[in-house]
Amino acid sequence: MTAGLDTPDRRGRTGLDRHGRELTGNPRVLVRDVEVLSCDWYVLRRTTFDYQHGDGHWSREQRETYDRGDGATVLLHDTARRTVLLTRQFRLPAYVNGHPDGMLLETAAGLLDGDSPEEAIRREAAEETGHEVGAVERVFELYMSPGSVTERLHFFAAPYTPATATAAGGGVAAEGEDITTVELPFAEALDMIRDGRIADAKTVLLLQWAALNGPFSSR
Repeated sequence: MTAGLDTPDRRGRTGLDRHGRELTGNPRVLVRDVEVLSCDWYVLRRTTFDYQHGDGHWSREQRETYDRGDGATVLLHDTARRTVLLTRQFRLPAYVNGHPDGMLLETAAGLLDGDSPEEAIRREAAEETGHEVGAVERVFELYMSPGSVTERLHFFAAPYTPATATAAGGGVAAEGEDITTVELPFAEALDMIRDGRIADAKTVLLLQWAALNGPFSSR
């Protein structure tokens, strides 16, 4: 009996080795086996598959995929004051891979956890920044690291004002979150991309979208 396969894991899941076995959308890919390497919280799988190359020959391949679920992120913007509201929190993976202190400036974000993307991003904005956002604008959906991570991230933008702040924010303490909000002039946020002070991909994407096609565009 194996947790996550035929008995529930710590999150009550079973059948985790079935994910991806029945895919038929690409006739050049034939999945042969799916192994669960870890399901302590998220799921690390090793998939064995046959792949038909462009010249017609087939090869047997193996890839590891990390499944943490899909997520959502939102750029909070105040066009009247030309500001954006970001968060700052410690990110261990960035810290161990060369970031000076691991304290990243980011747009508010989180996993869907069973909610719709719109519901999830309103929840995360409230938890992390303390702002209750109204209408959200869907920007795009992107795979952030498709070589190894399955996550698809839903990008949104939403207006905020001082009046939309209804709580202190800071994240969920029970989940170990220790988040501060950082309000920046939009022009300064763009400068921080150029000099590396903003190094989070989702945040860079949303800020550049805001400048080119979004609320701060001159078009």
